[in-house]
Amino acid sequence: MLLERLQIAFEVVAPDVDETPLPGEDAARTAVRLARLKAEAVAPRHPDALIIGSDQVAVLDGVQMGKPGTRERARQQLRFMGGRTVVFHTALALLNSATGRCGSRLVPTEVTFRALANDVIERYLDREQPYHCAGSARCEGLGIALVSRLESGDPSALIGLPLIALVDLLGEEGVRIV
Repeated sequence: MLLERLQIAFEVVAPDVDETPLPGEDAARTAVRLARLKAEAVAPRHPDALIIGSDQVAVLDGVQMGKPGTRERARQQLRFMGGRTVVFHTALALLNSATGRCGSRLVPTEVTFRALANDVIERYLDREQPYHCAGSARCEGLGIALVSRLESGDPSALIGLPLIALVDLLGEEGVRIV
């Protein structure tokens, strides 16, 4: 888990949040809104905690691609992205449930995919089953083989938790990592 890299104590709590984009909402705003909602959903059960919420939304040609949920939707996403550059918007929110203060950051990552033949997509889906990953690409796993180039200010953002941004937000709350 990415958060273990920071060597701080934490507990994982899965929030129950509807991840449907709002009408007219762009991918970046969707990601930030969902990251905040996830942190806020956990806050009532943890009244004196720093709560991290994170979300990621991929976008190509104005089309948002969240978690596909099914093999067919994953197949469609991968066919759409093959040979093209997709922007993955990873949002992070840090909520201090004691004070109500909530900071957030948005870290975009440009991912250029290789041309993806149908047989490559099917083998990838058989082996990785990335149905709970934005854009159907688990770049921390086998999905990296689908990529020809990445560009981001935070290499951990594409995996779903931008640690550089998190260190900044924790610092704003008085938490020193080193």
